[in-house]
Order: sequence, then structure tokens, then C-alpha cells
Amino acid sequence: MSQQAYVKQTIENQVGYIEFFHPAHNSLPGNILAELAQTITDAGNNDEIKVIVLKSGGDRTFCAGASFNELININDEATGKVFFSGFANVINAMRKCPKFIIGRVQGKTVGGGVGVASATDYCMATKFAAIKLSELNVGIGPFVVGPAVERKLGLSGMSQIAIDANTFYPAEWAKQKGLFTQVFDTTEELDEAVKTFAENLCNYNPEAMKEMKKIFWEGTEDWDTLLAERAAISGRLVLSDFTKETLKRFK
Repeated sequence: MSQQAYVKQTIENQVGYIEFFHPAHNSLPGNILAELAQTITDAGNNDEIKVIVLKSGGDRTFCAGASFNELININDEATGKVFFSGFANVINAMRKCPKFIIGRVQGKTVGGGVGVASATDYCMATKFAAIKLSELNVGIGPFVVGPAVERKLGLSGMSQIAIDANTFYPAEWAKQKGLFTQVFDTTEELDEAVKTFAENLCNYNPEAMKEMKKIFWEGTEDWDTLLAERAAISGRLVLSDFTKETLKRFK
């Protein structure tokens, strides 16, 4: 039985749980990324939701980044830019959402997935949630997610994992750098903590949280333009002979 990719939202005690899934280690194709961005935007406008939790299905990988099959089939710059805009649109939807977004990261996260985790306002994880920016491995770079990752890890942390593209950095390292707030031994403990934390936030003044969120994201107002420019860089690089040859080997 092949499992179907999905984005779904449930509301429980005023918390909106947004879950994405793809059978290939939660690597996300363009249509799922577009649906995810739209779901986050809609949740931000839904009065029944006070706080958002962003999670992924399955118990192993949080998100393996962009869909490799789509990446390998890019043959022109325009398609490339659209492909790399997928994660940009999700990050921008998270940035503009007037509600706090809590990240629940149960396992390894790679590339675009690190960008999504970095764009949450408060992120909790398990000890299995190692992170890796693997883009340089295939001849591109973490251009689109870079600003979000740098905002959380600082330039030194971001550049370290961007250059060392083969290495998974442990969850504890990500916590020390400020990406994760807490790291739990099990997914059960993580879920319990996320639920308690999110429901507690629902007792606060929504207007206060909205104003706080604006302050937290100050200085990112140009990201619509910036991330589109970054997507164009990746879209150009993915067509280079170097990257095409590398992708063939990976296939």
C-alpha cells in the first residue's frame, strides 16, 4: 500500500495542528508546499485558532527537504525558480502569520526542512532531530532557507552547517544554537510538552501575541523579494553541468 502525500489541519482546544506528510521521508513536492503555505495562511485568519502547531506525519523524519524527483527534472531557469520558491512561500507564510507557530520536530530534518523548523516561533524536538543542510552536496546551496536558518542559528552556525554539507548536527547542537528550545528523549514526551505548551499559550491575549510576533520578525519585511531572488540563484545553479552530473550520480 502506497501512502498518499497530504496536508491536513485539525483544531483541538483552540490549537490548530497543521500536519504535512510525504511517503519519501517527508520530502516535499511543489503541490504539497503550495498547499502547506495556503493552510498556514488560512489558519492565521481563522478566529477559532489561537496558536498553531506545525508537525509532520510518520515517526522518523521531520522533513527531508525538497522533492528529489522534481529537482532532477528541472530543465529551464523559470521552472527552477518556481521549484525553489516552494519553500520560500512556506517560510513567508509562516513569517506573516499573525499567530505563534510552534514547531514539533520528531526526527531528522534536511535542507528545506531546516528552513521550515527555523521559521517557527518556538521549536521543540526529540533527541533524534539531527539537522543537515545538504544543498552544497548536489551543487547548489541553501540560498532560499539561508535567511531563516541564519536568523535562528546566527551567521556562524548557519555557515558551519551549510559548508559541512555531509554532516548531521545533533539536536543538542541545534538547541545550543537556539533553533530548538527543548529536546526530549521520546516522541511521546515531545507531544505531551507541545500540547501543554500550545494550550497554555491560548490563555494569552491574541493581540499581544500578534504584536510580539511582529517584533520578533522585524527586519524581514523584504523577504518576499529576497527569497524570490534566492530562488532564482538556485534555479540557475541547478541547470549547471556540475549539478546535472551530480544529480545523475545521486539518482
